[in-house]
Amino acid sequence: MEQHKYKTGIIGNGSFIAHIDTHAEILWLCWPYFDSSPIFGKLIDDRCGNFSILPTSKIVSTSQMYLENTNILRTEVQTETGSYAVLDFAPRYYQNGNLQCHRNLYRKVIPLTGDIKIQIKINPSYQYGKHNLDPNVISDKIKYEFDGLNFFIQANVSPNQIIKEKQFHLNQTIYLALLESESNLIPIQQLVEEELSKTKQYWQNWVKHCTIPNFAQKQQIRSALCLKLHQFQETGAIIAASTTSLPESPNSGRNWDYRYCWLRDGFYTLLALTNLGQFEELEHYSQFISNLTPASDGRFQPLYSIFGETILDETILDLNGYKMNKPVRVGNSAYTHKQNDAYGQILLSLLPLYLDERIPEKNRFHNLNLIQNILDQIENTMNEPDAGLWEFRNFSQKHCYTFLFHWVGAKAAKEIAFKLEKNDLVKKAELLMSKATINIEKCFDYELGCYTQAEGKKDLDASLLQLITLGYLDPKSEKAKSHLIAIEKQLKTKEGFIYRYLHKDDFGKPETTFLVCTFWYIEALAFMDRTEEAIQLFDFVCEHANHLGLFSEDIESNTGNQWGNFPQTYSHVGLVNASHKIASKINKSLFW
Repeated sequence: MEQHKYKTGIIGNGSFIAHIDTHAEILWLCWPYFDSSPIFGKLIDDRCGNFSILPTSKIVSTSQMYLENTNILRTEVQTETGSYAVLDFAPRYYQNGNLQCHRNLYRKVIPLTGDIKIQIKINPSYQYGKHNLDPNVISDKIKYEFDGLNFFIQANVSPNQIIKEKQFHLNQTIYLALLESESNLIPIQQLVEEELSKTKQYWQNWVKHCTIPNFAQKQQIRSALCLKLHQFQETGAIIAASTTSLPESPNSGRNWDYRYCWLRDGFYTLLALTNLGQFEELEHYSQFISNLTPASDGRFQPLYSIFGETILDETILDLNGYKMNKPVRVGNSAYTHKQNDAYGQILLSLLPLYLDERIPEKNRFHNLNLIQNILDQIENTMNEPDAGLWEFRNFSQKHCYTFLFHWVGAKAAKEIAFKLEKNDLVKKAELLMSKATINIEKCFDYELGCYTQAEGKKDLDASLLQLITLGYLDPKSEKAKSHLIAIEKQLKTKEGFIYRYLHKDDFGKPETTFLVCTFWYIEALAFMDRTEEAIQLFDFVCEHANHLGLFSEDIESNTGNQWGNFPQTYSHVGLVNASHKIASKINKSLFW
């Protein structure tokens, strides 16, 4: 049986993300925002539309790659009569000092060899396949509109011929543009070529300014470029993934909508980007945090919409789902959960704004009231059961991971307060660190020799590898060694992947490994000076990316199959942070 890997790449610019397969077909494009209905959504149901460029002769083979150090995707198609390439990209560049990232998508179809005819098929829908959008030709453009939604298609071939799905002899380069507005005063060929040149330069310059040690550079660069696409430019919010309802394992029912900003995901993504020497994202995300409105009791939700909206009601749609995996969910009821680790995550994500001297003073975050309020929430929730990191839906526990982030968050607040010379806040943070330590130690099981998922429980949890990587446990201590051995014994597969946990939850026992947990394990190995093991497992895991180096959320250990929403920010964050730790251990310089 063929291994299941997602045969798509993504393009974007902070305004949208499109998924394009190895036949150059757009299978997923939410419009106009990350969490809107797709206009092309064939990924989850044929009724949801697609945008294809297909040859009339039989396809023999395909290949797909990114232009070096960019988010510009090149798909080559070899047919029985010849070959052609499609370049897909979204514009992003600076012009006169201002960032330009218009909600436009460009497609450049290039004849390569032989004699080729193609058909261009554009079949958009909206409201998750309920409404097919009818085309209207206006001058040289095709207009699609529905209930306030508007977009345009422009090309250097006849718009009426596109609508009629006529064949085009590919004896010249064909340019196609999906535009958010009608105004465009220059020829489409010139527009696409100019936008392509400026966008290529933008991404390659962005990569040049990343700080990447000479270990797994190629993988880190692709991860960095992928992570960058998941920050919504208008608000600074960072989404977990651009898809919904791709199942964690076949027929599991674990199909979730990840097109939202989890506060914890924001922290992990920013940690990776900060490790890469990128701070623009951190400054932008801090604005998103400062604009969030907590509830009347001061609580923050675990997740918000990209605009900071609080109501994310979860509904099930009458759609077939990815490879017939139902249900298809829109919205996520986890917004109602208590996930008290979020407060520590926020404080830790904001810490570099205060401590890193590379960030100019004018860009620093000076909302001390927010820091105080979040610290108050750590105090208020210190002994409260919650749904935890894994968002258990039908029970609450006193999670050790939550206690860890009480400790880490209070430690971050202490450093911020010390920097700002706020002695009263320093003392409060120290007191909360002490209380969090007591709670963490209540989760240590002397019989198992490790920390367990929750106070009074025997279940192990891979998230507690971060007791080592976040500095709570001394990596050289016997307690750290015993803790790691216990997790290896219970949660590690024979192939080397790590389950997040193995006890039953709301949907039974997990069937696939959660990829970021394996990267946490690799990072912990490096911390424990088991560097050779870390490198070997890192290389093995990287073999499980798709053809473009992109990772899903979950890996089926015995088959290597990819499952879960894709690509997953968590997974790429784990790769970056693990590789940075390995590099520090093997003393690789930044360049040689």
